[in-house]
Amino acid sequence: MNSKFRNSILRLHDNLLNFAYTLTANRDDAHDLVQDTTLKAFSNEDKFVDDVNLKGWLMTIMRNIFINNYRKSSRTTTVSEQSDDSFLFDSLAANHSQDTPEGSVTLGDINASVASLPEIYRKPFAMFLAGYKYEEIADCLGVAVGTVKSRIFVARRRLQELLKDYK
Repeated sequence: MNSKFRNSILRLHDNLLNFAYTLTANRDDAHDLVQDTTLKAFSNEDKFVDDVNLKGWLMTIMRNIFINNYRKSSRTTTVSEQSDDSFLFDSLAANHSQDTPEGSVTLGDINASVASLPEIYRKPFAMFLAGYKYEEIADCLGVAVGTVKSRIFVARRRLQELLKDYK
């Protein structure tokens, strides 16, 4: 690591901390964000061009880390707070009418059919319906992307079989 580069980053520590605090509004989170930014900058030293504004480059890295962490935490919160798959049922309800008796019976049957799936298929299927990408589901569940695709495919087939009378 270039000592000039390292010293330049360390001189900007207070500026980074102030900017991090404006993003997070929490002292501990701001310190964590500065640490993550510094680590990312050190690991990407080769991408920095000497005649470019170092402070601007670091602030951009920090803002991107903050946005990515925010998105990640909001997705994690959604999944953990709604682990009963209620977000799946809400999305199904939005797409089906309950104005008629047939509509409410159909929605009830759909919900029951989805709930009857084994968790190994229900969870990736529910996350997919909630808008997660295959890669995100794979990361969350700790399995390969191909496994996620396969499980979603199996869940769809099982639901088609369970709900064949409603076509």
